[in-house]
Formats: sequence, structure tokens, C-alpha cells
Amino acid sequence: MNQHSNRINPPWRRPRRVLRSSFPEEIWSWLLDPTSLTRRLRKACDGRFEVQLLSQHWARPSREEARVLGMRTGACANVREVYLLCREQPCVFARTVIPARTLRGKYRRLTRLGNKSLGAVLFADKSMRRSSLEIAHLMPGQRLFERALRDLLARPPLIWGRRSLFHLAGNPLLLSEIFLHDMHQCQCTK
Repeated sequence: MNQHSNRINPPWRRPRRVLRSSFPEEIWSWLLDPTSLTRRLRKACDGRFEVQLLSQHWARPSREEARVLGMRTGACANVREVYLLCREQPCVFARTVIPARTLRGKYRRLTRLGNKSLGAVLFADKSMRRSSLEIAHLMPGQRLFERALRDLLARPPLIWGRRSLFHLAGNPLLLSEIFLHDMHQCQCTK
């Protein structure tokens, strides 16, 4: 990946290839937690958890997203962006890219979740398989950084994210979860 591409897209890495000290301690356990982020946030927020739908539409994913999903360049996917709120405060920005082939049969409902949690659907599906997590620092100028903070007044100089592929009945979707704070600011310390 060239330097220009790193300015547009964060360099996603497996956790074992990242210096742990380069991430705040309070975010590390959130980044590496393999369980449902929705479930963990519900618990940490004492039930005051909400999903706020920002957008869901058909669009071309980034080249990097298309590559990870095995899509041909220029193909469209269903793209969903939400804020996960803890006590009415956005704590996580989530972007899901779902290729058309994944949206067959019962999975068509993924295009109509609205303010419902995708995590609740994924972790309830017995066919679901998840790839290894990748993590990244996100900085101003990178597309995902700008998307995540577009509706927020506070713009930290650096945020952290994780992503992984989920397979439903063998078909993929890519979920990127971007932590907008160090999680103490969201009072999500459990």
C-alpha cells in the first residue's frame, strides 16, 4: 500500500502486529473483544443504549472494502452507517458493507434494520462466522475518520477502530467499528 493510500484509508493490522503501547489502555480491551459490541455496550451503559441510523443505501464501497469482500471494483453494496449511543452520547461509529450476494433469502432483512442493532442479528445467527479482528489508528483526512466524525462537534486528533468480516451462510459482510472516544468519556468503563 502506498503512502497516498494510507492517507485515504487507515492501515488495518492484526493486533499481534501492533505495538500495544500505541493504543490507550482503556480502549485496548474494547478493540480486542471478540463478543458482541452491542451486548457489551448495553451492559456498560446500564441499558441506556441506542442505535442511531445515519444512512443505509446502495453505494460503491472503497477499493479497500471491495478487496476485502472479494467484490469486483465498481460493484455496489448495501452500506449502513450508524452511531452506537451510550446515555444519548455517540460512542461508536459503525459502517457495514454488505455485497448483494449476501442479501438473499432471510438476509434481505439486513437492509431494513433501521435503528435496530446489527450485532444482535449477527450473534443470534447460528451460521455466523467471524474472521480475525484487525485494528487501526484513524487520523484526519482519512475517509473513515471523516465519516465517523462528520456529525460531531468534538474532533479528536486520533481515533481507533476495529473491523472484521462476518460470514452468514458463507456470504460476507464487512463491519468496521470506530471508537469515537477512549470509552471513559462515554462512561463505558465496564
